[in-house]
Amino acid sequence: MTRVEHHVTRAAEAASPTSSPMLRQTNLSLVLRHLRDHVSRSRADIAEATGLHRATVSNLVAELLERRLVRETGTEHVGAIGRPRRPVALHGAHVGALGLEINVDYISVHGSDLSGRVLVERRVGFDTTASGPDRSLRRLSRVASEAVEAMQRAGAVPAGLGVAVPALVDVARGVVTFAPNLDWHDLPLAARLSATLGLSVPVMVDNDANLAALAEHTSGVAAGTPHLVYLTGEVGVGGGIIVDGKLLRGADGFSGEVGHLSVDPGGARCGCGRHGCWETKVGLAALVRTAMPEQPYQPVTDPEERATEIARGLAAGDRRMLAAVAEVGRWLGLGGSIVANLFNPRVIVVGGYFATLAEWLLPHAQAELERLVVAGPAAQCRFTASDFGFGAASRGAASMVINQLIDHPTTIMDPIPRLAAY
Repeated sequence: MTRVEHHVTRAAEAASPTSSPMLRQTNLSLVLRHLRDHVSRSRADIAEATGLHRATVSNLVAELLERRLVRETGTEHVGAIGRPRRPVALHGAHVGALGLEINVDYISVHGSDLSGRVLVERRVGFDTTASGPDRSLRRLSRVASEAVEAMQRAGAVPAGLGVAVPALVDVARGVVTFAPNLDWHDLPLAARLSATLGLSVPVMVDNDANLAALAEHTSGVAAGTPHLVYLTGEVGVGGGIIVDGKLLRGADGFSGEVGHLSVDPGGARCGCGRHGCWETKVGLAALVRTAMPEQPYQPVTDPEERATEIARGLAAGDRRMLAAVAEVGRWLGLGGSIVANLFNPRVIVVGGYFATLAEWLLPHAQAELERLVVAGPAAQCRFTASDFGFGAASRGAASMVINQLIDHPTTIMDPIPRLAAY
């Protein structure tokens, strides 16, 4: 069977009343994914790009229009004769996706609709480590509840919720296996959060760096780059790795724990219990201890405010801060060279405080990277700063929900499930 015959067969099956629900879902998803990657497209354009028959595309688009998941954007005239085309675009303004991140010293929120329109975005300071899992989950639930109410006021009901955690995560079960900087072990986060909120929608949990990498690959400074690494710039340092356009998870889903690369076996004790991990050299707490020894690191302090405070000192020429950032930059480049030698990314995107201090930090990191990468100039790897600041992981958590909805659109074909009353 030729490729064209295969697509025609699929199209005929999709248009048939007896077509399987799985095939229908696959074709609906195909159309939605295409529209996600383009501002607007005509039915003819969609048919040409996907290989589906035009009649099938018309039927699929009609269903998506009825469910308000796409919208027509006007008319488009092609040539002097012929019927005008009516382009359609991704819509779904009534379908919400809520992303949360809980980290050492803050909780962040990013809520959007299916088309990516931002509905709510905020970050609150919170000492997660000192609060323990029970109190932290209660606080996370309150923040989520407030975000849900804001999204509902904007006309969107969340159809899913994603949570980013600096931890090893059993994604399939939504269980935090080990979060060294939070001191969480085997915490069934998805189940407990769902029960606390009374949610009737899916709750997904993933590693913060993985989700930040997803956000960067989807819509960040390196959007579309098929080979990239994202590094969180938090108290801890995690990595999200994109290879051939896909997130690398590893055999058990625990890849990307680059912050626990041993770079100085005789160094300081890490939260994981080992000594000399990379994050003990480049994490925010390490920088504060060196750059601001008279102000011990306080987890409840907003990390962005602390980074901004250091940036002011750097801009004013504070020699101690400049020396501290240069030292962190060199360690960042050393660890980055290990990552580059292993995965050969085109770009290493840095977030969190790394991005805030990029002007002073990255020149040192880039120089050390170029010195230590085995392939030398042939590797063409560069550091670059994220535009998402400390919100990349929560944005990625919302993207995870949207991807799930687009991949399984029949879950939102019927009326969107509503959250139980709080």
